[in-house]
Formats: sequence, C-alpha cells, structure tokens
Amino acid sequence: MTRESLTLAIPETVFATFQMTFAIITPALIVGAFAERMKFSALLWFMGIWFTVVYLPIAHMVWSGDGALMWDWGVLDFAGGTVVHINAGVAGLVAALVLGKRKGYPTTAMPPHNLGYTVIGASMLWVGWFGFNAGSAVAANESAGMAMLVTQIATATAALAWMFSEWVNHGKASVLGIATGAVAGLVAITPASGTAGPLGALAIGAASGIVCFLASTKLKRALGYDDSLDVFGVHAVGGIVGALLTGIFAAASLGGAGLAEGVTIAGQLWIQTKGVVVTLVYTAVLSYIILKLVDLTIGLRVNEEQETEGLDLSQHDERGYIL
Repeated sequence: MTRESLTLAIPETVFATFQMTFAIITPALIVGAFAERMKFSALLWFMGIWFTVVYLPIAHMVWSGDGALMWDWGVLDFAGGTVVHINAGVAGLVAALVLGKRKGYPTTAMPPHNLGYTVIGASMLWVGWFGFNAGSAVAANESAGMAMLVTQIATATAALAWMFSEWVNHGKASVLGIATGAVAGLVAITPASGTAGPLGALAIGAASGIVCFLASTKLKRALGYDDSLDVFGVHAVGGIVGALLTGIFAAASLGGAGLAEGVTIAGQLWIQTKGVVVTLVYTAVLSYIILKLVDLTIGLRVNEEQETEGLDLSQHDERGYIL
C-alpha cells in the first residue's frame, strides 16, 4: 500500500474487506509447505493463533501509518511482499521442519497430481493477482494502471527466466517450471508494483525467476527439507528478492515513482533490508513457538497409517476422486 492510498476517502468497510483478502491468502499459502502431514484440528489451531500473533502485527508494522515500526522506517511494500509472501514462506519452512518429511520423501517420486490443474491454477493466479497489485492503489488511477503493467511484465519475464534456468540445468524445459516461474514473478513484483517502472519489472522478474529456481531446487536439495509446494523457495525467497529490489527500482532515475525526499537508493535498500530481517526473525521465532505449543497439547502430525491412507479419508472421511 502507498501512504497516499491509505488516506483516500473510501468506505472503511470496503478497505477492511480488501485487507481481509490478504489476511485469508497468507495462511492458505503456508499450508502448501506441509501438505499431507498435519492434523486438521492442529491446522485450525495453528492458523488461528498464527494469524493473531504473527500476521496482524507484521501487517500493522508495515501498513498502519505513523507510529508503526516499518512504516516509520519508510519500508516500501505496495501489495504485500513482506506482509504476505515473506511472512507465509518463512512460516511454511518452519512448519515443514517441525513436522518432518513426508513418508517416502525424497526417494519416492512425488510429481504433480494433475499438471493440467496446475496450469489452470497458475493462470487463475496470474489474472487474480492484478486485483491484489492494481487494487492496492484503492483507486482507478495511474498508480493502478502502472501496477497492472509491471505485474504483467515481471510475471512473464520470471516465467521465461525459470524456463531457461531449468533448460540449462536439466536439459529440458517444462510447463510446471514455467508456471512456477510465473508465480515467482508475481510474488517478487508485489512489493514493487506501486513504485517500479517497466525497466524495474524486467529486472525483478528475471532475478526472481533465476533465484527462486535455485532456491527451490539446489538449496532445497542441499538442506534436505520437505516443502511440498516450494512455499519457501517461491514465496519467501521471491518476496525477499522483490522487497530488496523495490528499494532500488523505486528510484526515478531507474524509471520508478521516486524515493522519499533525501533518501538515496542505498539508503532505501538498507531500509528494505531491515524490514526483511525483522519479518524473517519475528515470523520464524513466533511460528516455531506456536507449532511447538500445538504439538504439546493436541499433537501436530497424523500417524503413519493415516498418512498412508491419505488425509482426505483419515481426516475427513471423504474421497477427492472416485476410482
């Protein structure tokens, strides 16, 4: 959100409803990191507590106006790169580490269940993301129009960057890689969508596609954690890339909307770095504590038999598909 957008005379109920869409999607992202492992009851408790003690304070620090920590620092986060994506990605990594790996991981092949659905979902995300980024202008104005443009440029660039990275490293390009790269681009441009120009969008898209590919493949393999849907590699890492580069490409000399008076590119980059570090530390520590408390009280993970049977049956007595 820009500082100007928060002062617009719009109905409070409309603004609150828009903010709640961010609040809903953030916990939903976390789930992808520990898919197929957590009890449904534990999920509800974790998400309820996490939303209250992690999401809301971070959102307040960034967007609530004068007196809020990151707002007063001058952190730029137009549509939630810090609040939504770094926040969710770090919590997802912590949850994946606390819960442990899925049965059979990494020796058992676990490809996407339905690649067609993956492409449909990524396409819906791409379109819907315009609502998040352009909508964060809270008006039909130049800021919203530019947010739509840079979102499109960064997303397409990141999809290509991931595709070529995969091609170089694995000898083949894949539609799964292109779809994942597109999401990485959407994530990375989110904090910069209100301040970057087309040049910045190209750079942010290219950087996010390459860096998120490396994080989701080489880094993940090296550290050995089981992040089912690469929530950390795409959302946290993409959010970090985007948040840091926001500080660079907001500069008017690089086609951006311009930095605050008296703030240099180096100064804004340092401000963005502080915002990223605070989010990483706060979210990681609190997420770990919440997970451990839930584990000590009702337990986090389903047993081996339930995991083998599948959570749709063991937790909900339903089948996703009738075979």
